Amino acid sequence: MASPADHAPFVEQVERLLAVGGPLPIVAAGDPVLRRGTVPYEGQLGPGLLARFVAALRTTMRAAPGVGLAAPQVGVALRIAVVEDPAPVPEEVRMARGRVPVPFRVLVNPSYEPAGPDRAAFFEGCLSVPGWQAVVARHAAVRLRGEDEHGRPLDEVVTGWPARIVQHETDHLDGMLYVDRAEPRSLSSNDAVVERWHQPTPDLAARELGFGLPGRPSGGPQPR
Repeated sequence: MASPADHAPFVEQVERLLAVGGPLPIVAAGDPVLRRGTVPYEGQLGPGLLARFVAALRTTMRAAPGVGLAAPQVGVALRIAVVEDPAPVPEEVRMARGRVPVPFRVLVNPSYEPAGPDRAAFFEGCLSVPGWQAVVARHAAVRLRGEDEHGRPLDEVVTGWPARIVQHETDHLDGMLYVDRAEPRSLSSNDAVVERWHQPTPDLAARELGFGLPGRPSGGPQPR
C-alpha cells in the first residue's frame, strides 16, 4: 500500500495538468513515460481528484478523437485507463470486426488473459503514434480483471473489438505500444489506410504488402 508521501507527486502532477483546462496534451512515442510501466492505483489521488482526472481523460479521448486513453498517454504513470466506442461503422465492418458500442467506462488496475485460442488481426492506430496504423493480431476474447473508479471489482469476458481496446489500453499500462505487436510490413500512413486498406478485413493489405495473418503464411506477396 502506498504511503501518503508516495501520493504527493501524483497529486501535484495531476493538479498541474488539470489547472490548464480543456483536453490534456497527449504524450507521443519516444517519451520514456510510455515505456516505464505504471504504478498500481491505490488511492493516490483521492476520490475527488480521481473523478476530475477521469473527466479530463474522457474529454481528451473524445477530442482526439479516440476509443481509449491510458494515463501514461498524458504523462501520468498510474494504472488507470478510460474506454468508449460509439462504433459508428457500417454493418459489414461491425460483422467482420465484432465492433459494437462500448459505453464510457474506467479501468483501474486492469489486467487481461486470453479467453480461448482464437486470434484476430486488424489495422490498429494509437493517439501516441499519430499518423500511422499497422495490423496487430490480438486475442479475439479476453478475461478482464480490475476495478472501476469506485473500487468495484471487474471480472468479465470481453470479445471482438472491445477486447482489442482492452488489450491496447492495458498494454499501455505495461509500457507497451501497439507497434511492438504489429506486423512490421503492414505499417501504413493513415492516408494509405483510407485510400487503399479500408476494407473490413486486412486480407488485401496482407496480399499486397506481403505479411501473414493468423493461420496463414507470411514472407512475401500472397496468392490472389
